[in-house]
Amino acid sequence: MTGVRTRGAVLFDFGGVLTTSVVAAFEELGRELADEPRLLLRVLAKDEEGGALLVAHEEGRIGEREFEDGLAVRLRAHGATVEGPGLVRRLQARLRPDPAMIALVARVRAGGYRAGLLSNSLGDDCYAGFDLPAMFDAVTVSREIGVRKPSRRAYALACEHLGVRPQDTVMVDDLPQNIAAAERLGIAGVVHRDAATTTAELARLLGPTAHL
Repeated sequence: MTGVRTRGAVLFDFGGVLTTSVVAAFEELGRELADEPRLLLRVLAKDEEGGALLVAHEEGRIGEREFEDGLAVRLRAHGATVEGPGLVRRLQARLRPDPAMIALVARVRAGGYRAGLLSNSLGDDCYAGFDLPAMFDAVTVSREIGVRKPSRRAYALACEHLGVRPQDTVMVDDLPQNIAAAERLGIAGVVHRDAATTTAELARLLGPTAHL
């Protein structure tokens, strides 16, 4: 959380902010696949080929099935016996909406602030069940813009879509590295851990008249 000037717009991440923890979902699936909670996170973050697959998928250069098949190959290289089809759906099944955060988005807009989504997409239908155009003033998804967080261009485009300047904006994200990248563009950041703490930190950044 940084910044002392008040802001007038908020960008929200999706997975891990409007839903339950993505990290916990990866860990749960890792335990199911190979009794190794950190397996998927390690393959996607530390394995060069696994990381390249994730970037290509989130930027829209490969679809869900190609990503799954490639990920299965890398998981097998790390000792897990797994097939690709259904891996993304199995992960998504472990993510549940966070009603408190969804309500916070509505309160932000009701308070006269602009609210946007900036999300790295995972899966061809990862936003099923969410009416994003109704929830937000603007929706920016990595596969549609061809660039992902923590790229500066992703944040710049999200602000452009929302019609605001970075220096007038707050980003709410569960990954500290994504907040650090946003701050380099002048966006204030809130590292999301739970709805109550995020609400309090966001109210401070939006100013003394904010009632969230």
